[in-house]
Amino acid sequence: MSALDSAHALAAAVAQALYARDPAARQLGITIRHCAPGRAQLAMTVADFMLNGHGTCHGGYLFTLADTAFAYACNSGNEFTVGQHASIDYLRPARAGDTLIAVAREVKRGPRSGIYDVTVLGADDEPVALFRGLSRSRPGTPVINDTAP
Repeated sequence: MSALDSAHALAAAVAQALYARDPAARQLGITIRHCAPGRAQLAMTVADFMLNGHGTCHGGYLFTLADTAFAYACNSGNEFTVGQHASIDYLRPARAGDTLIAVAREVKRGPRSGIYDVTVLGADDEPVALFRGLSRSRPGTPVINDTAP
């Protein structure tokens, strides 16, 4: 197996380990579409309970989807990494029944921190929200103890 194949297999294994320990994502119906080194793509269908008083998806659910994709991207190398700061810009509403896709990508990674951008796409593949997260690597146990894929 090449180093690239091994890194992709590790990212996929880390995503599965995170998901198994992520009741919030599972409860909201967030699913993993793809994970690779420094990248993640997650999906969520907007349910009726996610709507706000305007009948559109509450911003907190959009943030949660984006933040979850951010977490999976920044932990993809099997390092214990947490969010240090995040911001989101809401561009347009999402509605009940829309399947949203959060596409996270690593912009810059240093020894202790990284910057990640997440685009939340609507049912028509147009951006609904733009999220930027700053990660911080922490000492301690990695996401999975066995680094073999």
